[in-house]
Amino acid sequence: MKTTGNTIFISGGSAGIGLAIAKKLSGAGNHIIINGRDEARLQHALKELNSAVAIQGDLSIKADRVRIAEDLRTNHPEVNIVINNAGAAFMNDLSDTNNDAAEKAYHEMNTNYISVIDFTALTLPLLLQQEEAAIVNVSSIAVFRSNKYLPTYSASKAALHSYTQGLRDTFSDNENLNIYELYPPLVNTGFSAEIGGANGIPASEVADELFIALEKDQVEIPVGDTKKIHELVIPVTENVPH
Repeated sequence: MKTTGNTIFISGGSAGIGLAIAKKLSGAGNHIIINGRDEARLQHALKELNSAVAIQGDLSIKADRVRIAEDLRTNHPEVNIVINNAGAAFMNDLSDTNNDAAEKAYHEMNTNYISVIDFTALTLPLLLQQEEAAIVNVSSIAVFRSNKYLPTYSASKAALHSYTQGLRDTFSDNENLNIYELYPPLVNTGFSAEIGGANGIPASEVADELFIALEKDQVEIPVGDTKKIHELVIPVTENVPH
């Protein structure tokens, strides 16, 4: 996959991992379109990027997904990479009967899984028109093992992982479209602050790994501690009939 001269849409691109990816790819000579819910944060992020624009909207809302996809078709028909990075996560104590676990899980599943499926479907016709295109789904080290702090978030990312594998299989015969999965471990961002993100790796490390993987056409992209688990798990699961 070429790493310069692309037009790249990045959801959740105003902060954290999304902004780090935007900086890396913008600096390499790509045109960047960042998306986020907060217009002020988007405008602040644009000051840190070269050749970038912003589209405000909440991709967890159907009407916003449709509007943003139409904006891309109309105003940015050259888009050839979509990076699905926006996410939601809650500490969810399943032992607390007063904790609205299902509502938190619904929000996580809608944002991290259902909305990605729908937005991908909405943007696929545009991507399939390009000579070279890619979808990058940002999952997590949590796809391999859940825990008591983020059980429903982990489940939503595991669902995204399974969907990404199926999407890759679906387009395995299409030489113009690659399906990537990026697996960050704990990353030091505002998003992860509640779960000890200060102990995580810098977001720039995730961006660097993605850039290298795009250069190498490496569709599976484990980062940091995820590499150890990935080396054990993926060779086994790839031998399962599919």
